[in-house]
Amino acid sequence: MNQTLDWIDWTVLIATLVTIVGYGTWKTRGRKNAQDYIKGGNTSKWWTIGLSVMATQASAITFLSTTGQAFSDGMGFVQFYFGLPIAMVIICLVFIPLYHRLKVYTAYEFLENRFDLKTRSLTAILFLIQRGLAAGITIFAPAIILSVVLGWNIVTLNIAIGVLVIIYTVSGGTKAVTVTQKQQMLVIFAGMFAALFVVINLIPEDVSFIDAIDIAGATGRMEVLDFSFDLENRYTVWTGIIGGTFLMLSYFGTDQSQVQRYLSGKSMKEMQMGLIFNGLLKVPMQFFILLVGIMVFVFYQFNPSPLNFIDASTEKVLASEYGNEYRALQDKQALLFSNKQALSLALSKNKDAQATNKLFTLDSIEKSYRLESKFLIKKAVDKEYKETYAKLQNEVETLESDPKSLTYIEKSAALAALYKDSAKDTQTNDKDYMFIRFILNHLPTGLIGLLLAVILSAAMSSTASEINALATITSIDLYGRSLKEDKGDEHMVKMTKWFTLGWGIIAIIIACFANLAENLIQLVNIIGSIFYGNVLGIFLLAFFFKHIKGNAVFIGALLTQAIVVIGWWFDWMPYLWLNLFGCVVVITIANILQMVLPKKVA
Repeated sequence: MNQTLDWIDWTVLIATLVTIVGYGTWKTRGRKNAQDYIKGGNTSKWWTIGLSVMATQASAITFLSTTGQAFSDGMGFVQFYFGLPIAMVIICLVFIPLYHRLKVYTAYEFLENRFDLKTRSLTAILFLIQRGLAAGITIFAPAIILSVVLGWNIVTLNIAIGVLVIIYTVSGGTKAVTVTQKQQMLVIFAGMFAALFVVINLIPEDVSFIDAIDIAGATGRMEVLDFSFDLENRYTVWTGIIGGTFLMLSYFGTDQSQVQRYLSGKSMKEMQMGLIFNGLLKVPMQFFILLVGIMVFVFYQFNPSPLNFIDASTEKVLASEYGNEYRALQDKQALLFSNKQALSLALSKNKDAQATNKLFTLDSIEKSYRLESKFLIKKAVDKEYKETYAKLQNEVETLESDPKSLTYIEKSAALAALYKDSAKDTQTNDKDYMFIRFILNHLPTGLIGLLLAVILSAAMSSTASEINALATITSIDLYGRSLKEDKGDEHMVKMTKWFTLGWGIIAIIIACFANLAENLIQLVNIIGSIFYGNVLGIFLLAFFFKHIKGNAVFIGALLTQAIVVIGWWFDWMPYLWLNLFGCVVVITIANILQMVLPKKVA
C-alpha cells in the first residue's frame, strides 16, 4: 500500500532541499577560472574537507542499506570500515604531499609524468567507467525505494534528484559541492540522531537501552568482531583491515570524487587534517547508523512486523495462487511474535541463559519464515523461476530412490541454491526497504519529512561529488590533454560545465535502467572493488617501483583488469579481497613484463 505524506512533511522536505540547492548556487556563482571552478580556489579548511569527504561517501545507500543490514544480520558490517583509519594515515604521508607538490588538478596527471599518456588515459577511463556506474546507482537507490513505498514515479524521481544536483554543480563546480555538503551533513546528522531518539522512545518504557542491547545480543546481532579466516564470510576483522585498507587507499587516494575534495584545501596541512578527521569519525558514524538499525530490530520485537517490507510484493503474492500459503505463513509469524514479545520482556527483567537461547531460536525460525516468504513471492511474480523450480523439484523426487547418487546430490544442491537465490530478487529483497517503511509507519509528522530530506540530501551529496569528478577527469585528463594549443581558463571552465551536464544526464539514464542487487551498499562496493585494486596497484608502482616503465604498467593493467573481472564473474573470493588481489596482480605482472619485454618496448 502506497503511503501519502502530510503537508508538514512536504514542507520540511521541499524547504530543506530548496535551501541547500539555492544556497550552493548563490554562494558559488560567477566562478570563471579553472583554479576556482575545479579546485574550489584552494580555500577549504580542514573541517570542511572532512565533512565533504564524509558526505561524498555517505550516500542515501548508506542510510537505507546499512540500517537494513543491521536489522537482518547485525553489527558485523562495521568491520568493513576497519581499514579506513590506516588508509587515511598512509594517504596523508604519501599521496597528499605528492599531489600538493605537483599542484595537480586530478590524481591521474601524475601518472603521465611518471609513465606515459596512455597509462594516464587508461586509468582515467577505468575511473570514468566505475564511477559513472556508481553515480547512476547513487541516484537510483533512493528513487526505487521511494517509488515503491510512496507510489512516486521512479523516472520522475531519478530526473528530479539528478536535476537538483546538476543545477548547483554546473553553476559552482567543486566549491558548490563542498559548500552544500556541509549543510547536507548537518541535515543527515540531525535526522539520524532524531531517528535514534524516537525509536528508543517507542520501545516499551520498562525496557531500558541496555535491555534493548541485550535483546539484540541474544539474537547474535551485537557480535561486532569476527576473527575467522573463512573466505565465504564477507565481513571479518581480516577482510576489513586488509581488504578494507586496500579499498579505502584506492578510493580516497586515487578516486577523483574524493581526491578533488581534499585538493580544494587551503594548504597541505588542512588537507591532511581533513582526512584524519574523516578517519577518526567515519567508523563511529557507521557504528551509529548500524545501531539505529539494531534499535529498529528491537522495536519489532515488541511490535508486529511484516514478513516482507515491500508492500507491493506482498499484495502480489496474496493475490496469486500462493496466497493461502502466504497467509498461513503470516499466521505462523503472528504466533511466533506473541512468544517472542513475551520472551523479550522476560529477558529484559531476568537475563538468564535459557531465555537468551530461546530468543535466538525464535529469531532463527523467523528468519526461515522470511526466507520462505521471499520464495513464495518469487514464484508468484516470476513464471520462469516457478517453472525452473518445479522442473528441478520433479527431477529430485524422481531420483529419491537413490539418495547417494551423484546426480541426486547435484540436483538437490541446485534446488537448494535456487531456493536461496529467491531472496536476492528485486521484488523479494527487502533489506533496503526496512528503514524507510519504519520511518513512514512509526515516526511523527515533520520528522518523516526530515528523514526523507536526509535520504535525498545524501543522494545529492554523493552524486554531486561523482559528476563533479567525472567532469573534471573528462575535461583535464582526456579533453584538455588532447588539445594541441592552450585555449585558456574560460574555455576549460565552459567545457567542464558542459561535461558536468553531460555526466549528470548519463547518471540519470543509468539510474533509469538500473536494477537492485542483493543489497545496494554491497553493489556500490562491489563495483568499486572490481576496479580499485588495479588502479591502486598502478599508483603504488608509480610511487615505489622506480624501474618500472609505462608499457609494462599499461599492459599489466589491461591484463589485471581482465583477470579481476573474470574472478568476480566466477565468484573466486569475497569482493573485498578483490582490492588486494587486483593490486598484487598488477604489480606482479608489471614487474615480470619489465624483465621480459625488450628495453625499447618496455
